Amino acid sequence: MKRIIAKKALRDYWEKHPECEQYLKTWYETVRTSYWRNPMEIKKTYASASILKDNRVVFNIKGNSYRLVVKFNYERQWAFIRFIGTHEEYDKINAEEI
Repeated sequence: MKRIIAKKALRDYWEKHPECEQYLKTWYETVRTSYWRNPMEIKKTYASASILKDNRVVFNIKGNSYRLVVKFNYERQWAFIRFIGTHEEYDKINAEEI
């Protein structure tokens, strides 16, 4: 079972953007119950995920309307939520450094 750090960020976001609530909840449950040892295992579950350096992965949420950047610690099975926002907001950040 994976530990997801900053679930509150997801909850706060879907309270402001209820149209993505179910998508974020589904993502959360999928990640929480998965055991991924490397980025390629994530790609088997989320083919559209983008693998970045420093164990970061970008997930497309709600048909790519939203982006979720997560940093993984595969050894400890931790997932750190680094960013959640619209595609437009995502374009303004550096996902490899956030």
